[in-house]
Amino acid sequence: MSNLTPPTKKRLGYFSRLLDDVPAGERYRLVTEQIVHAEALGFDSAWVAQHHFHENEGGLPSPLVFLAHVAQRAQRIRLGTGVVTLTMENAIRVAEDTAVLDLLSGGRLEIGLGTGGTAESFEAFGVASQDRGAVYGRNLEVLRAAWRGDALQGGVRVYPTAAHLLQRVWQATFSVEGGQRAGAAGEGLMLSRTQPRPAATPDLSLSDIQNPIIDAYLAALPAGQAPRILGSRTLFVADRRDDALRWAETGLRRLAVRHAKPVAGPFPRVDPAAPLEALIKAYDVHLGTPDEVIASLQADTALARTTDLVFQVHSIDPPHAAILRSLELTARHVAPALGWSAPGTTTAPVAAPAAISELQPA
Repeated sequence: MSNLTPPTKKRLGYFSRLLDDVPAGERYRLVTEQIVHAEALGFDSAWVAQHHFHENEGGLPSPLVFLAHVAQRAQRIRLGTGVVTLTMENAIRVAEDTAVLDLLSGGRLEIGLGTGGTAESFEAFGVASQDRGAVYGRNLEVLRAAWRGDALQGGVRVYPTAAHLLQRVWQATFSVEGGQRAGAAGEGLMLSRTQPRPAATPDLSLSDIQNPIIDAYLAALPAGQAPRILGSRTLFVADRRDDALRWAETGLRRLAVRHAKPVAGPFPRVDPAAPLEALIKAYDVHLGTPDEVIASLQADTALARTTDLVFQVHSIDPPHAAILRSLELTARHVAPALGWSAPGTTTAPVAAPAAISELQPA
């Protein structure tokens, strides 16, 4: 591992793919409440993913529209995309929409970008899946030019220009090469909550895979450029471990069934009938009481090197009240043990909401 390391003070983020087990409109309402709650607890950022067509993978095709709504409810927290699937977008429209959203939110927008998507999603947008990397690269260059205010084809320039957004870009990647590209561009690096293991070394830990990506990113950063490394992790904190295991039993087995056939993506193929602890390990999940989760996360050497701790409950996907409680326990106990602090917040334990332990998984 490289001895190049980012600053020790962390920022704390909440991430959602908007997968609450309710209709789409209710998903949007609940996640808005979750983000507002996270802001009240001192979280620094909130991130939402973009997914087209597959409601079981992600419930939000239009993240910038959703974040414009959230910006009116949450007044301080930074708002990020994790990610905009730029391969399937018109880069000029992304430039325009992000510029407007950043103004409406008071300069709080962070822009995570990636290729993303399943094969059939690309086909629906007229892009061949095997061309995703090349299309992404071209669209990224157009997006940067549009933000800068460069003349585009026809001699036109995007209004409003937003050159400052060039300093708010994050690139998602699974590879060392992707880490190097993000570093060389002076942009942020986004690391996933889980990712594919090489066939030859299936027992590698997530840190084993992601530390070399961080090394490449830090080595490629221009001199004097401050690193921005976001580590996303699946995290569910409960007052009792039994509660966490009950909801994990439902969510992780559902995920294992969905991915029982070989498919491209970050999730391994796991026998749905495997013991729950095997699913927890395979999907890189951190769950339990605050002390248990702290111990688990402190063993994650890649997460220790990040600047931004970003936690999501997927694919456990507990009910809304349990998500709110997990956010509270994360802010009060877990994140401070990992190097985060929120001015003006208390470290005293938060009393459990009434009947929280009586909630049952769907």
